[in-house]
Amino acid sequence: MTFRKPVDSAWAEAINLLEQADRLHRQFFRLSPGRNSGPTWEPPVDIFETNRSLLVLAALPGVAPDQVKVVIDGNALVILGQRPLAAPTSAQIRRIEIPYGRFERRIELPPGHFEIQESTLADGCLRLSLLKRT
Repeated sequence: MTFRKPVDSAWAEAINLLEQADRLHRQFFRLSPGRNSGPTWEPPVDIFETNRSLLVLAALPGVAPDQVKVVIDGNALVILGQRPLAAPTSAQIRRIEIPYGRFERRIELPPGHFEIQESTLADGCLRLSLLKRT
């Protein structure tokens, strides 16, 4: 039987939790070099598949519908647009955690042909329903 010191196991668990939090933070705020100007960010997505469709939910807090473009490019779904910095010009910035600027997310689609059936942006979430074509 192996005994572990409670302090050592608590420390290991704390380090593990910090590493998980860091991975999630890097995933959400993944920066990549911009094509035109400055860095870009990738919105996080959830994807669900049924026999007939693909449902894609993308987190786009503070993004207006006219700032989003969705296209199917070959075998990929592309979500792109811009989120402006919402701070008043006279405000002193204390913290910025919600990404802003140009964003783009490219999602490889499963084999087959897809058509965008529904696209809505509400409550900071873009909801896309893609119909599978045979």
